[in-house]
Amino acid sequence: MNQTTPSLPSLEVLMDLENENNGRENRTLWVLNPPEPPCMLRRVAENIKDNILHYSIQNRFFSLKHQSSPKLVLPLVFPILNSFKNYNVHKFKCDVLAGLSLAIFAIPQAMGNASLAKMSPEYGLYTSIVPPLIYALMASSREIVIGPVTVDSLLLSSMIQTLKDPTNDPIAYTQLVLTATFVTGVFQVAFGFLRFGFLVDYLSHATMVGFLAAVAIGIVLQQFKGLFGITHYTNKTDLISVIKSLWTSYKTQSEWHPYNFIIGFSFLSFIILARFLGKKKKKLLWLSHMAPLVSFIISTVIAYKVNFHQIKLEDYKIEVLGPIKGGSLNPSSLNQLQLDGNGKYLGPLIKIALTVAIISTTESVAVGRIFASLRGYNIDPNREVLSLGIMNIFGSFTSCYVASGSISRTAVNYNAGSQTTVSSIVMALTVLMSLKFLTKLLYFTPKAMLAAIILSAVPGLVDFKKAFEIWKVDKLDFLACAGAFFGVLFSSVEMGLAIGAAISFAKIIVISIQPSIAVVGRLPGTDTFGDVEQYPMAVNMPGVLVVSIKFAWLCFANASPIREKIEKWVINEGENSNGESTIKVVIIDTSSLVSIDTAGITSLVELNKNLTLHGVTLSIANPRWQVIHKLRLANFVNEIGGRVFLSVGEAIDAILSAKIATV
Repeated sequence: MNQTTPSLPSLEVLMDLENENNGRENRTLWVLNPPEPPCMLRRVAENIKDNILHYSIQNRFFSLKHQSSPKLVLPLVFPILNSFKNYNVHKFKCDVLAGLSLAIFAIPQAMGNASLAKMSPEYGLYTSIVPPLIYALMASSREIVIGPVTVDSLLLSSMIQTLKDPTNDPIAYTQLVLTATFVTGVFQVAFGFLRFGFLVDYLSHATMVGFLAAVAIGIVLQQFKGLFGITHYTNKTDLISVIKSLWTSYKTQSEWHPYNFIIGFSFLSFIILARFLGKKKKKLLWLSHMAPLVSFIISTVIAYKVNFHQIKLEDYKIEVLGPIKGGSLNPSSLNQLQLDGNGKYLGPLIKIALTVAIISTTESVAVGRIFASLRGYNIDPNREVLSLGIMNIFGSFTSCYVASGSISRTAVNYNAGSQTTVSSIVMALTVLMSLKFLTKLLYFTPKAMLAAIILSAVPGLVDFKKAFEIWKVDKLDFLACAGAFFGVLFSSVEMGLAIGAAISFAKIIVISIQPSIAVVGRLPGTDTFGDVEQYPMAVNMPGVLVVSIKFAWLCFANASPIREKIEKWVINEGENSNGESTIKVVIIDTSSLVSIDTAGITSLVELNKNLTLHGVTLSIANPRWQVIHKLRLANFVNEIGGRVFLSVGEAIDAILSAKIATV
């Protein structure tokens, strides 16, 4: 039997192989000799230019000095002018009707939120005038309605009352609230000018879901005072303090006023029923919008009849608001701002204002995005944040506390058919007229009624469906959600927010230090490489191990686990019965890797040494710009013999060519 000898490659095959090798060498030079990446100083300068100066005064307004017409400048400053290009009588009618509907809904809600903030009811009306007017002129959103909201009101009252008791010293408390509003506006303006609008996305959605749910429960707990007419009630918002206060007041039932509960519970049920009917039948949508005002008027008449024969306010059977200041425009509050650097309250107020600024901005931008998507356009988050800041600064000068985007009022505005921000202007002017001429009629407004209006808005803050989805999709996200929830519920709003944010960032750290690498192989009939666990049909050449690093950064936190895992695959699991490694070539796909530090380079050096001792060669495929630059500076490219390739396919083809050349 004749033994066949292996045939030698033909001259044409060798020439094609040589051409292919030359082409591959040229492509390798593309990888090894890229332009030098920008230095740290240049990257910082580019980031400042892109992220800070892009919409700054220099770029947005200074560049307009060459424009001859102010018509081109004003729409940039006041986007509302763009809405008037195609404005007509029909749109104006829609905006007026929407604005009147908003005012009907906003007046009792604003007074209720002011009570939640431990302030006189007129401050809620003040906050529904100046901030909406400023925001309507400057913002990019056409739907958002600005005013006092329950979350901000609870945040302010729960944190500032630790500095001043609103019951014992209401004047000083109000001054601190107005000062916190000013500082909140300063933070928001800074966020807007520095293009930090993207920062609102760093407060994870899961954290916000848990935070808002706990805040909603806190709002409910705080409204028990007005709903039951409890005389002595805790100012704290945590669950344990409120339960203790309720139990104490229950034991001394003389503090409970049944008329208040009947009024509050009855009209709360009516408002919720009207809202339910409005959702079921669109023809009854008007009823859900009118329900707060109808309840407001009827409850006031009832309180007047019941309390008519009582002389003193403290003897009334139904607790009412009492005298409300009005009859003029928003009074100036410049002299009430406590901005003395030597004052003991300024430091704590800055911390409070930062917390409120983040929460208020996050909620407002989220509301704006939701309703803008329904109308098919995008908002500019940085302009929104800047507008929020400017309106809060001017609002603090005119007796307004923190205002932000209200999802309930925005929904009313949208459903009422508003076309532009003119509806917000109509609402603000209507509230102004009510403040000037109707404040005497608000004297007998029951406090339980305001509590009912606030409680009716609470269900929108609790999203059980979203919490369940978070649980199903990501358990670590749910942990952040639960941490924020229980932190607010049993401690404070600051603690809950801190716990949720800490868990979210801890999740990033945990994920980053886990050795996320995968063995990849070529998918049959393609030039694509995929994870062999995900694609079991993926194959590789015998003796070749291709691994892909799934991290963006090979650093001190994950470098050692990755090195150890590759060595385990090659040295421990890849040995045959003779103790020799069946794997001769390791190719590391670094296409996902965008950066590497000195610890990461050291781990690659150690990996190469250990593989070389076992007769295994190491190759690098598709390194990014910064990665190959650092590997060259560390002389690692020379240590692996220049085996750096444009792609995994190129690396495998080079192995095939070397085998053919040796035949």
